[in-house]
Amino acid sequence: MRREKIKKIPALLLASAIGLAATAGCGSSAPAGSETAARSEESAKESEKKTETGTGTPEEAAEEPAGTVTISFWHHYSAQSEENKTLTEILIPEFEKENPGIQVNAVSHEWADLHDKLLISARSDTLPDVARLDSAWVPEFQKMGILVPLNQEIDGFEEAADALLESAMSTAAIGGDQYGLALNTNTKILYYNKEAFEKAGLAVPETMEDFAAACRALAGANENGQQVWGYDEPALSGWNLCPFIWSMGGALTDETQTKATGYINSPETVAAIEMLAELYQENAITGWNSGDIPMTDGFGTGRYMMLLEGPWKVAELAGAYPDFAYGTAAVPAGKDGSVSVLGGEDIAMFRTANRDAAWKFMTFMTGAYAQEEMAKCGQIPCNKEALRSDTVKNADFAPYIEQLKTAKSRPTVAAWSEIDTELATAVTAVVNGEKTAQEAMDELAPKVDQLLSE
Repeated sequence: MRREKIKKIPALLLASAIGLAATAGCGSSAPAGSETAARSEESAKESEKKTETGTGTPEEAAEEPAGTVTISFWHHYSAQSEENKTLTEILIPEFEKENPGIQVNAVSHEWADLHDKLLISARSDTLPDVARLDSAWVPEFQKMGILVPLNQEIDGFEEAADALLESAMSTAAIGGDQYGLALNTNTKILYYNKEAFEKAGLAVPETMEDFAAACRALAGANENGQQVWGYDEPALSGWNLCPFIWSMGGALTDETQTKATGYINSPETVAAIEMLAELYQENAITGWNSGDIPMTDGFGTGRYMMLLEGPWKVAELAGAYPDFAYGTAAVPAGKDGSVSVLGGEDIAMFRTANRDAAWKFMTFMTGAYAQEEMAKCGQIPCNKEALRSDTVKNADFAPYIEQLKTAKSRPTVAAWSEIDTELATAVTAVVNGEKTAQEAMDELAPKVDQLLSE
């Protein structure tokens, strides 16, 4: 196995990055409302005990045939999920059958554990060959110099990339280079309470103006005298705010992701923040405060009338509120149309990898066969051929496919976690009436400029 030296990671940077793991990304330590926070509660520790040395035992590993290459694949598919079962019982056996001489040592971690172990392994030069990364981690690891720029160093990259959704591939694009292949994707669409809309005589909101009007019309008290709200938003981070900002014509940075002033404090961005703040102050929306009703419970019991949520909400509602009647629709459109936010995972190669074997596995996992098998478990494929399959057309996540065409990635910069925290703090001050949206965004802009320059 070819080994290359990676950049030394200063202890201070490593400690800082590990600390940020508690607030960045989308896992058990992710900010409320982030896309994987809703799905990362299940533990993978049992699987980790079984698979820390791979899909086989240490004895089996020692007995591998001469000439066999073993690559390690670290991931955060839950040990209790069909995803992990599909990986270990269907996909890896098929890959090894198609690629005699290559074995895959698959190691399952919890979401936050995976992030931290990769940081520690980078320092000790014990990284895996390949890993499934939350898309929000890619810029951080790229800055550390531990990821392979695939477009620069891997033959066949263009062919593999062309088979995948351009929007999903943008999550691993940094500075003109590509540091991963899009593995699975997700976005958010509008969920609404059918009965409440019918009783109020309201049409499903198609524009942001319709949305704000519906929030106001549906808020108030129910027949039991309980407060109800037109919309629930569980946090005020980029994952939560971007659909409003982008749809209404705003932005967080310029296209080069090097400047925030003039973008994060633009009239369009400010207008989006003002709309949400006004609705909150009128008691028409809520959700991000400590003690608020959890999203699924509030929606399923008729206390929240609308949500913007990802495909995992289908299973959550089916399990907890199987008789609840709801509909789905696109994100309400603004000046720039209906624009949602991209989530998902990328598969990336580390600089210490056995590149030939690792690349074969990466292209297999992003190929049509593997992508369709994972679609059966609820993962939205990035492979264009798999997206045209009957499996996808008949899946619970089918309504998301159209929204993905206009969804955008949050800034792919190493400082995104800090920027996200600063953004949430600034917007919280606005909704609480401590600052105007313009004041808060004007104060935020130079802070973000500084973070982008570091």
